[in-house]
Amino acid sequence: MGFEVDAYVEPNVSTRMDPVYGFVKWGSVEIHLRRYAELDPKTNTSVCYLYVNDAQALYAQWSAAGVEGRLHPPSDTPYGLREFGYADPDENLLRIGSTLPAR
Repeated sequence: MGFEVDAYVEPNVSTRMDPVYGFVKWGSVEIHLRRYAELDPKTNTSVCYLYVNDAQALYAQWSAAGVEGRLHPPSDTPYGLREFGYADPDENLLRIGSTLPAR
């Protein structure tokens, strides 16, 4: 997906292969992620929303890269954004959106 990935290893709690906290970076953007065993992604209503410059272009890039998980095609919303969804192989949900281009 183009991100640099790094894991935080907490002694006696996690390992590099099984971290509980990590960082993903893309240029100047950095997202910190934490794993919670209690989270049920099928019933939890919380997601991570990424607001980007061009959701359509990012969707095309991720599609071409053949990312694992499920990509849902972009659609235009009534509130003026073009959005798509991505569920990773562990069913973590990301919603990605950008302002609709001027017509």
